[in-house]
Amino acid sequence: MKKKMKLICALFSCLVTVGCENTVPEFSGERAFLHLEKQCSFGPRNPGSTGYKKCLEYLIQELQSTADTVWTQPLTYNDPHRGGSYNLQNIIARFNPNAEKQILLGAHWDTRPWSDKELEVKDQNNPLIGANDGASGVAVLLEIAHILKANPSETGVIIIFFDGEDLGMAGENRSYAQGSQYFAQNLPFPKPDHAIILDMVGDQHLHFPIERFSYSQAPQLVRKIWKLANKLNLPAFDQSLGYTIYDDHVPLWENANIPAIDIIDFDY
Repeated sequence: MKKKMKLICALFSCLVTVGCENTVPEFSGERAFLHLEKQCSFGPRNPGSTGYKKCLEYLIQELQSTADTVWTQPLTYNDPHRGGSYNLQNIIARFNPNAEKQILLGAHWDTRPWSDKELEVKDQNNPLIGANDGASGVAVLLEIAHILKANPSETGVIIIFFDGEDLGMAGENRSYAQGSQYFAQNLPFPKPDHAIILDMVGDQHLHFPIERFSYSQAPQLVRKIWKLANKLNLPAFDQSLGYTIYDDHVPLWENANIPAIDIIDFDY
């Protein structure tokens, strides 16, 4: 997994810093993996849990050590399906916020409160630990934040850890991605030029076909990223079309007209 995360960091290093024509900044798959392990050490990070609160503090602290500005965007989600109210926090960090060009890199940091895909009914109410579905994308972006601190980019970079992505009910798309929906409806700054979401990037055998919403919303960005991956000899990036997945990239396009794509391995 460390090697796979290192390769993804290489791709993003080229994208947001010096470009592949120059020397790629030093990046560490090992350090990214430590960020993944640290998140999981808090236990499940479903909203309201002890692990959630500890992880929130950790992520803010890590970003404050690298970014120019860091703040949280609070929101409340009232679940119409299961009942209950959730106090959520998007975590936002900016690098070179005054740059004319801005790119948003995002991942969700919450974990699913239920294991509803478990075969045993007795296990279905247990919260997930979320090593892949939650911690992996955040870990990669924390490493990108470290790279940006050491190698400032001429492009402005916004890193957002979205909350409430995994509160949804199967078949009800808009019950997912609560944090990105709220962000897109309440932009705290002018919209970025485009956005890239990372989700479920910690699989041992990574495979990234082109997610179909992504290709519909931002075909030029998809072609750019997959071409860059090919240049870097990253075979996990498959040129074929894959699943249609409602993830944090969809509200960014639907609600704020931000061209946004999702890099996701949904076969896990």
